[in-house]
Amino acid sequence: MPKYLVFFISLTLFSCDSKQVYDQYQSLSGYWSKNNTISFTIKEIDTTKKYNLFINVRNNNDYPYQNLFLITNMDFPKGKTITDTLEYEMANPDGSLKGSGFGNLKENKLWYKENISFPEKGEYTFSIRQAMRNREDQNAIDSLPGIIDIGFRIENTN
Repeated sequence: MPKYLVFFISLTLFSCDSKQVYDQYQSLSGYWSKNNTISFTIKEIDTTKKYNLFINVRNNNDYPYQNLFLITNMDFPKGKTITDTLEYEMANPDGSLKGSGFGNLKENKLWYKENISFPEKGEYTFSIRQAMRNREDQNAIDSLPGIIDIGFRIENTN
């Protein structure tokens, strides 16, 4: 392969994701247990910049619901915690799954927080757990099927 072609492909791949600050995934075994909290720890981040935060969900056609409820914790270095309950649409009205991808696997990049800063120096931990329930039952679904990976992404705002 000619060197200029390798250079062009490399440049394209790296320039497509220039906003990325952090992007990690944790794999699940095709279902998400109500007892399985997924955590991501950021060791150091620039306290002078603003960021957008995303939760990434990879799911397959075994996912049986229209939406997804999540409970998140954002733990600050000095002990403060912010907890959010979030709802995302995962399927279209016709039942087809939302997200990008071909065939059985879809990836959803879900907004978590927009234009935020990290005011404290040190380690931040983001925890995510599923909070799905059936209408007739107040207890969480034990094993949420069709969830393959959960990811967490931080992007620069500019």
